[in-house]
Amino acid sequence: MANKGSILMERYELGRLLGQGTFAKVYYARNIRNGQSVAIKVIDKEKVLRVGLVNQIKREISVMRLVRHPNIVHLYEVMATKTKIYFVMEYAKGGELFNQVAKGRLKEDVARKYFQQLINAVDFCHSRGVYHRDLKPENLLLDDDENLKISDFGLSVFVEPKRQDGLLHTMCGTPAYVAPEVINRKGYDGAKADIWSCGVVLFVLLAGYLPFQDSNLMEMYRKIGKAEFRCPSWFPPEARRLLSKMLDPNPSTRISLAKIRGSTWFRRGISISSKSTVVDEVSTDLASANTEEKQEVARIPNLNAFDIISLYAKFDLSKLFEEPCLKKEAKFTSWKPASVIISKLEDTAKRLKLKVSKRDAGLLRFEGIKEGRKGILAIDAEIFEVIEAFHLVEVKKSDGDTLEYQEILNEGLRPGLQDIVWTWQEEKQPQQSEDQLDEQPNDQLQQQQLQPQQHLIQQEQLP
Repeated sequence: MANKGSILMERYELGRLLGQGTFAKVYYARNIRNGQSVAIKVIDKEKVLRVGLVNQIKREISVMRLVRHPNIVHLYEVMATKTKIYFVMEYAKGGELFNQVAKGRLKEDVARKYFQQLINAVDFCHSRGVYHRDLKPENLLLDDDENLKISDFGLSVFVEPKRQDGLLHTMCGTPAYVAPEVINRKGYDGAKADIWSCGVVLFVLLAGYLPFQDSNLMEMYRKIGKAEFRCPSWFPPEARRLLSKMLDPNPSTRISLAKIRGSTWFRRGISISSKSTVVDEVSTDLASANTEEKQEVARIPNLNAFDIISLYAKFDLSKLFEEPCLKKEAKFTSWKPASVIISKLEDTAKRLKLKVSKRDAGLLRFEGIKEGRKGILAIDAEIFEVIEAFHLVEVKKSDGDTLEYQEILNEGLRPGLQDIVWTWQEEKQPQQSEDQLDEQPNDQLQQQQLQPQQHLIQQEQLP
C-alpha cells in the first residue's frame, strides 16, 4: 500500500489508517478534486484469491450498490490495480457505535434513536432481498450528526442463495450476536436471524454489556439456544417486552420487523415528519436512479464496477488472474470522445469493405459482403464510458468464421484504429511489485498507476 499522503489514481490523497482486518485495511482519504472526506477500503487481491473469497467481494460490491439508504454507508466508487481492490466509501466521522457503548450504557432516548435507525435500514435491506448476517455495534458507524450508518456487508447475502427448503445454511456472524438457529446449522431465515442480532444490539445499547456471554463458547451457545438472559432493573417494561419477542429462540414465533416498528417503545418519539423524511430520501434516491437509467438508453452506456470487472479479463473477480480466451473478442481503451471513436470505426470498416450498421447507442455492427466458410462474418463493436472522456471498446465476432475475424482484426482493424487506441487489453508491460511502488515518490506512483495493464483503472461513479 502506498504511504500516507500519497495520491491514489490521481483522485484521492491517502491519510491515516482507520482500521484493518485479515484481508483489508481502511484509510481516511480526501478527494483532491472537491475536498470531500472519504474512507477507502483496500483489499489485497492475492489474499482474497488464496482463501477463495472472490464471491464475497463481488457480493459486497453488489449489495452496497443495491442498498442505498440514509442509514447505510454509501459506496461512491470501486477502483482496482493489479494487486489491490479499492472501495471508496462514505466517511463516518463519528466512528463505531461500539466505542460509545464501551464507555457505558446509553440513555434510553439515545439508544432508541439508534435502534430506530438500525431497524429502518435493516427493513430496507430486507425489502431488497439482502440480509446482513453480521449486525453488531462494531459494524454500526456514526456520521457528523450522530446518525447511524450500517457498514461491512462482507457477510451479507441475497435471497437467491437459499436452498430448496427456503433457508440459508452458511454459518457466519459474530458468536455473541448470532441467532440460535444459525448455531444449530439446520438452515435459517436470514431476516429472522437479523432480527435476533438487532435484539442483541438493543440490549447492549441499553445495558452496556452483552445478554449472552461466557468464557466457554459452548456454554454461551447453550445460553443463546435457550434465550437465557436477564434484563437489568433499569430497563423500561416496554423495552423488556420488545426484547423478549426479538430474542425468541423460536424463529417462527419471533417478532417481525413490521411489529417491531409498531411497538410502543419503538414508536415513542417518532414524529410523522421524521418518518416521511426517511421515506422521501429513499424514494427520491430511487426515482433519480430510475430516471438516469431511462436516459442512459439514449447515450453511450456507462460501466459500473461489475461491467468493468467482467469486460476486463485481468480484473474479472470471478476469475482472478486467469487468462480467458480472447480469440473471438478484443478490447481497447481510448481517451477520444465517443463521436470520434464511432467515426474512426466506421471509416476503418468501410476501407475493409465491411457493411456498417448502427444498432443501439454505442453499438456498431460490421458485416462482410461475401459468405465465408461459416457464413457471413459479423463483428460487433460496442463503446462504453468508463469515466468522463475515457472509453472502453469491445470488438467481438458475433457470427461467421473465427479465423476470418482474427485476420480482419489483426491486419485491418488494429492498424486502422491505432490513432485512437490508448492500449489494447492483451498488451503486457513489465510487472512491478506493490512494495516497489511504495518506495517510489508520489509523482512516480501516479505515473505507474496510469500505465496500461500495469495498473488498469476500474472506476464506477455511482449516482
